[in-house]
Amino acid sequence: MIAVGLIASTAVLATALIAGAQTNTAATAATVQTKIACVGAAVNAREATIDGGYTTYSTAVNAAYSARATALTAAYANATSSREVAAATKAAWSAYTSATRSAQQTWETTRSGAWITFDTAVTACKAPASVTNG
Repeated sequence: MIAVGLIASTAVLATALIAGAQTNTAATAATVQTKIACVGAAVNAREATIDGGYTTYSTAVNAAYSARATALTAAYANATSSREVAAATKAAWSAYTSATRSAQQTWETTRSGAWITFDTAVTACKAPASVTNG
């Protein structure tokens, strides 16, 4: 009788363990999916920031080119001496260089910040390394 009770108890325990393992597997899968979704949100945020930063950069560089073209045209149209042309063209190129350097610095800061924020967010997600390489 004790042997039959022990076998029955073992069977109940085995069934409970299997059910628990299945529940844990389902819970683990849901947790992994949540972590993957977390990484996906971090990737989307990073890409949106980079996209916006590059749009800002390209707009600033285009504006610098346009301003330089306008300034150079004016330098040759309004000058009455070679000294005036030299001063005006130097100012046009100086303004252009300053504007493009500023745009480049802003772009690099934005891009770097996007990646730093992404790395922080992905670390908080605690996702498997296989999904954090984005």
